[in-house]
Amino acid sequence: MLHLTNNIIIPERELEFNAIRAQGAGGQNVNKVSTAVHLRFDINRSSLPESYKERLLHFNDQRISNEGVIIIKAQKYRSQEKNREEALQRLKQLILQANTVQKPRRATKPTKGSQQRRLESKERKGKIKALRGRVID
Repeated sequence: MLHLTNNIIIPERELEFNAIRAQGAGGQNVNKVSTAVHLRFDINRSSLPESYKERLLHFNDQRISNEGVIIIKAQKYRSQEKNREEALQRLKQLILQANTVQKPRRATKPTKGSQQRRLESKERKGKIKALRGRVID
């Protein structure tokens, strides 16, 4: 079970775990033991509220396939249990991140002081660059 909030819980039956061999360095352990974990979570068939499903399906993330399946690969740790926990935490983080509503940005104008400082800085740099020219006697 994965607790997202006090009211929203993802049951274990909706999560599909596959143990695979990890990539990279690790020697004999990596070559023999399947410690990495693939977590698959089907958004459309889940028990999440409809608002969560919509936001997840429209969320721009490479871990969400076109079919609406979240695929997370965890291989950071040497034990399968720790990788499984990490995959669950990353799934939770992804779902919560997709459902946070960002405040709309309001356009602001630069202050008079900042405009003046910018122009003075440009003028100073222009004078320095002018001094780099050829010296005439």
